[in-house]
Amino acid sequence: MFSHPEKNITQAYVGEGMVVADFGSGSGHHAIAAARAVGKYGKVYAIDVQIDLLHKIKKDAERQGLDNVDILHADLEQERGSGLADHSVDRVFIFNTLFFSEVRSTIVGEAFRILRSKGRLAIIDWSHESEVNIGPKKDQRISKSETITLAKSAGFLFEKEFDAGDHHYGLLFTVPKHP
Repeated sequence: MFSHPEKNITQAYVGEGMVVADFGSGSGHHAIAAARAVGKYGKVYAIDVQIDLLHKIKKDAERQGLDNVDILHADLEQERGSGLADHSVDRVFIFNTLFFSEVRSTIVGEAFRILRSKGRLAIIDWSHESEVNIGPKKDQRISKSETITLAKSAGFLFEKEFDAGDHHYGLLFTVPKHP
């Protein structure tokens, strides 16, 4: 079973009126599912470096009558790369994105910066245990334990692991109260 966006959104406790940032939103499956979950009073920021994918997300959202999706062309490997304000979102998703990066700590640090106190970070990435010949090579993947260490070093508290499908792991982290 592959990862299911609606199930992942539910497991990240996304609800009505929330503000969500989808880091490395890709084709937008999670951004669109989050837009439905946050409703008309919520907001989803689909953030990616690939402008063509962002335009596709915007068109898909409009076609589905979702006017709560904003696209942001941004390089999350840069300091303050999202362009969002400090402590301005309730949830950040980093799904199938960390394995692409050499500066993973910058991406996770950006998530910490923009999340409100008690906000949550959901990370889904490719499992090392998956024997199926899909996804990135095993030496490109970031392990579950490396991901937990990375998030904790950025200031997150580990909350739980969740089912993200047969080929992925899902981890949920919480921001403690900001100073």
